[in-house]
Amino acid sequence: MSIAKENNLTVEQIRELIDTSQYDVLIERILDMYEGFGPLPGILLPFIETFLPFLPLTVIVMTNAAAYGLLRGFLYSWIGESVGSIVVFMIIRRLRNLALFRWIHRNKHVKRVTNWLERHGFGPLFILLCFPFSPSSVINLVAALSKISLYQFGLAILLGKTVMIFSLAYVGSSIVSFAEHPMRTVFVVIGMSVFWLIGKHIEKRLHEKGEIDLPDEKVR
Repeated sequence: MSIAKENNLTVEQIRELIDTSQYDVLIERILDMYEGFGPLPGILLPFIETFLPFLPLTVIVMTNAAAYGLLRGFLYSWIGESVGSIVVFMIIRRLRNLALFRWIHRNKHVKRVTNWLERHGFGPLFILLCFPFSPSSVINLVAALSKISLYQFGLAILLGKTVMIFSLAYVGSSIVSFAEHPMRTVFVVIGMSVFWLIGKHIEKRLHEKGEIDLPDEKVR
């Protein structure tokens, strides 16, 4: 027995769908309800995830793509995650003289990573942010405690998160066809390379304008 599509989903309807094993209909109804709230949850959930890293970003992005479609799902996820990461960076950068953050920065492993980021700049930060399972919260923290400029961090976030979130959204919006055509991963690799080149070009232009120092010049 199928249930007519409505705006709301009652407990009784959920039970009936489960009892009749109509899980695909149940998921579709839940996604329709999620989309019905507009772009707010699609943007807000990734934003909150940057402050609460135990939330599953992969699930959030794939859910957005399944509910809103590939393009809107990607855009909402990218806006929320990028803005949230930059806000977290700015908060930690402002508060880094607090005893807690000074203690973290004195840790030899953290200090080694911050020094490495300062030497290499945009490149490794961009690469780390491209991968879905990189510890974004740790990256945000370590970058904020380092001497990397907001320009470099923002650039790496905006471009790196584009690659990462689009990859997840693409899988989430068409997981079956993605499994049937694994060669489509080539597009992800090409996109990653293109954004790497764009990022290095923009970093060089910012240096020429005097807005940032290139990593090699910081250690001289």
